[in-house]
Amino acid sequence: MMRLNHHDSATGATVLFEVDCTRLKEHEDIQKRLYDCVIFNFPHCGRKSGVKKNRALLAKFFLSSSEVLHVNGEVHVTLCNGQGGTPRDNPMREWHNSWQVVAMAAEAGLILSNVRPFDADKYRGYRCTGYRSQDKGFHVEGALNHVFTRSLPYVTPEKLRMEAVSGKQTVKYELPEELNEYVNREFLGQQSHHPVKLVLELLLREVKSSWPVCPVSGSFPELVRCEQEQLGGCDSSLTPSDVYWIRQTETHPLERRTGGERDCGSAEGTAGCGCYCLRPSLLLHVQDVVQSKGFSPGTLHSLSGLVFRRVPVSRCCSPVFHQLLLVGALPSEETPLRCLRDCLEGVLAPYDASFKEERLGEEWRVTISSQDQRDVGRITSVSMAGSEPRGSLQLCVVLLDLDRLASLTFAIPDWRLLWSADPRFLAHFEQQPTPGPFRPFSLHPPSYTHDVSFWVEPDAFDDLSFHAAVRVATGGAVRDVQLVERFRHPHMGHASMCYRLTYQSPDRALSRSRVLELQDQLRRLLPLRLQVTLR
Repeated sequence: MMRLNHHDSATGATVLFEVDCTRLKEHEDIQKRLYDCVIFNFPHCGRKSGVKKNRALLAKFFLSSSEVLHVNGEVHVTLCNGQGGTPRDNPMREWHNSWQVVAMAAEAGLILSNVRPFDADKYRGYRCTGYRSQDKGFHVEGALNHVFTRSLPYVTPEKLRMEAVSGKQTVKYELPEELNEYVNREFLGQQSHHPVKLVLELLLREVKSSWPVCPVSGSFPELVRCEQEQLGGCDSSLTPSDVYWIRQTETHPLERRTGGERDCGSAEGTAGCGCYCLRPSLLLHVQDVVQSKGFSPGTLHSLSGLVFRRVPVSRCCSPVFHQLLLVGALPSEETPLRCLRDCLEGVLAPYDASFKEERLGEEWRVTISSQDQRDVGRITSVSMAGSEPRGSLQLCVVLLDLDRLASLTFAIPDWRLLWSADPRFLAHFEQQPTPGPFRPFSLHPPSYTHDVSFWVEPDAFDDLSFHAAVRVATGGAVRDVQLVERFRHPHMGHASMCYRLTYQSPDRALSRSRVLELQDQLRRLLPLRLQVTLR
């Protein structure tokens, strides 16, 4: 290959000719440094080549450019209108007839972070030529410059050993693998700028303007000892199958144990007598708050933290989220409750939240729902026994889903972004004085659909265990799982299950080849974890 060099003394640039864009790292001049920006305007295989050849060219170029790109560098690719296959094209081509530029970049671990109109005037002396290997220019009208940046890699969850103090014991246990990325993140820490923390501060500030609020002192661990009967008592919507039941690996007494304490002998996923579980709701702590030394009538006592639920993989449900709990013994007249409701209505008014009021026996309840009919919280009150004069005080409890409120407040399109480790997510919320709606740093991520089917014993199969296996095998890359077919063999008694998985990541590059690896990983895990027979 012939190479010609030219140095432009006016700009300090060195011009290299006949460089193979798919093998940049092998070039003796280019390989000496890393670059902040790599630009490729109007790539084309030459002559009348089809979309498949040009996709392959893009994929090889992205892989090549990523080898010489600085960690915070950018790759710019300008394409004619319609070629990229993103919604920014006008008109947008069908996916199979486009160059699928975002998917090709994902093969090199790159995400699309910006799209803007191509401005040839920014390139002094630039002349677009080479259309179909001729001395003719490309059709630059409506051309788009696609800006790509690096994304974080996927990490396979590993077993995490935890330790917690429960009562008079120190309990050691293994955290379910699908929850590893959600613990020890300190989103509510003192120095945090996470959107969940910002929403918590906003809510407490508004409530304090109408009623005194003080934080609850003491330790409220995420691992609790819980009987099945307690679940319905604290939250009627909870069932034992919604809970992460935990088997401890070791137990060490802090003091000499009394004879009335019992060991937990239940396995994870089942509820036994006196089992440990990861708290599914902060409502489990209401009695602890009321019985604490600092509890006083006329004040709302606040507690916030993580809760855990076994839920299907979907775009609307997270297995881990933050709650805010407010507990207070307030005068029985209606004014305090109306004050609380009016305060929350004022905060949530921009999001078309609805407040449904109902009476359930002696309990007064207001359910708060978002525009898409998903619950974001509730207010309840019930007369307090033992108050003097009788019935003079009512126990008021407010429970709010901070993650859901953060998503509404900052227009975060996918709950998984709340847990993103990419620093660009948090950088948005460090803006002063008040961050506005979130602007995604990964635009138009591609999605892929794959099915998995298997035979099961119907009475032994747990649907939520399958969803947990999906989370472990794919590292959170699956956006949605749907059961598309269930068939029971008329003679054998076995049941065939077919699930459809939609892969899409809001913050990481997800390529077709990577999805195939994840799908294969899931197929290897299912027989080991669930004792199913793949079809």
